[in-house]
Amino acid sequence: MAQFNLDDYELVEDRIRKFYETHPDGRIVAEPIATAEEREKGYFVVLAQVFENSADQMAQLPKATGLAFEIEGGPGANKTAALENAETSAIGRALANADYAKKGKRPSATEMEKVARGPQAQIIQPVPESVVTSILEAVSLSVLHTLWEDSVKAGYSDEVQSIVTKRKAHLESLHQENEANRNA
Repeated sequence: MAQFNLDDYELVEDRIRKFYETHPDGRIVAEPIATAEEREKGYFVVLAQVFENSADQMAQLPKATGLAFEIEGGPGANKTAALENAETSAIGRALANADYAKKGKRPSATEMEKVARGPQAQIIQPVPESVVTSILEAVSLSVLHTLWEDSVKAGYSDEVQSIVTKRKAHLESLHQENEANRNA
């Protein structure tokens, strides 16, 4: 694992201060962009935009943008403040993209703390057999679509995608055969 010294990285608040010293008419805008389903799972995505002056903001022409992703309930700040942590990280990334970072040190201290925490274990729930059976026995595309949406919400989409795709192809084939028989 790579070794680094957190003291070599600046805080996002230092980048913000430097930005406003240079651009007192500037503005930093951050907004959450995660979907409702992602938020229900505790996933937060934030987009930050850096505008150097009010004219650029009015014209929606940011100097730079930055994105950040955090998972609620993880270690450190994410235990209770994942959205706020994502906001800070997105702002730090946007300011780095706008060239408000120490030379050679693009990540902020906040981002490097995340690296120091290490990879987060992903909890994978096994797909219940009843879900697979329901997909395999779906009798229409609308039923299959509903089962797919349920699988996405439950976090099973990666595990059942190929099953849904095969069932969809089969149902479409049956539909085409029925249409051909009706027209014959």
